[in-house]
Amino acid sequence: MSNTSHSQDPRLSLSAAAARNLATATVTVPQMTDITPRWLHKLLPWVDVDGGVYRVNRIAKAGKDKQANDFGEGKVELLTADGGEPKLPTTFVDYEVDPREYHLSTIQAVLRTHTRVTDLYSNRIDQLREQVRLTVEAVKEREEWELINHTQFGLLREVADRQRIKTRKGPPTPDDFDELLSLVWKKPAFFLAHPKAVAAFGREATRRGVPPPTVNLFGSPFITWRGIPLVPSDKLPIDDQGFTSILLLRVGEAQQGVVGLQKTGVTGEVEPGLSVRYMGTNESSIASHLVTRYFSAAVLTEDAIARLDHVSVRHYHEYV
Repeated sequence: MSNTSHSQDPRLSLSAAAARNLATATVTVPQMTDITPRWLHKLLPWVDVDGGVYRVNRIAKAGKDKQANDFGEGKVELLTADGGEPKLPTTFVDYEVDPREYHLSTIQAVLRTHTRVTDLYSNRIDQLREQVRLTVEAVKEREEWELINHTQFGLLREVADRQRIKTRKGPPTPDDFDELLSLVWKKPAFFLAHPKAVAAFGREATRRGVPPPTVNLFGSPFITWRGIPLVPSDKLPIDDQGFTSILLLRVGEAQQGVVGLQKTGVTGEVEPGLSVRYMGTNESSIASHLVTRYFSAAVLTEDAIARLDHVSVRHYHEYV
């Protein structure tokens, strides 16, 4: 009965034929084309969230009887004195009554493997370990996509209107990047762009006689502008007309920047915020493992991130 049940739904687990081929024909672990370096995850500082909710307390907007700064927040009253005994101003910093709350999002998948496969065909390569590894990689790929595109906390969505600009003519030029830097000038960390947008900027900079220098991070070269690396991610969308967006981030809690959020110490944790739990084996000898990742992202202040829109990646120059 178990063989019949398993053959009726091949999606339940890894097929015996594929496992047998891997076990006897090769010593190379399974490969998956979708796996990327996921630089964003490496470059974001991660904050452990206690209780599943992360609150961002921002300064309240200035009332009618209080001066405002450039962001509309209430100013802190100060006095510079060179002598005498002037009367000192009194002040306070007012917080928003309802702070922004970030609830951790969850990515989950149930990995099913037939015990016959893991028992018989793990002589050279551990079938279960490789199944778990590839599932975890897929979860991490989805996480990076969500960090950029999620409808509630994705970085593309979290950019304030005043922090969004458009390219002057379509292709991303050094002038456009300088405008982005003027918006995130307090310790900017990195640009985030689709690989095609990185290439487009390289063409424009080279055309103007200022080919961007490179810097090595994590053992890989990145082109830079004004010393800030351009970090590639294929999770940034490109529309049908060949237009995309480029982000510039400041990161870290101490810098009032962008941070990643995660919950550590969960049951079955294999790395911070990611767990693999054994769920049991059913009557068809199918073993199940639950793979879970808890995560989110928070932009602590408006000027921690800026966005360059209408970036064309299809413009090329004719060189004589």
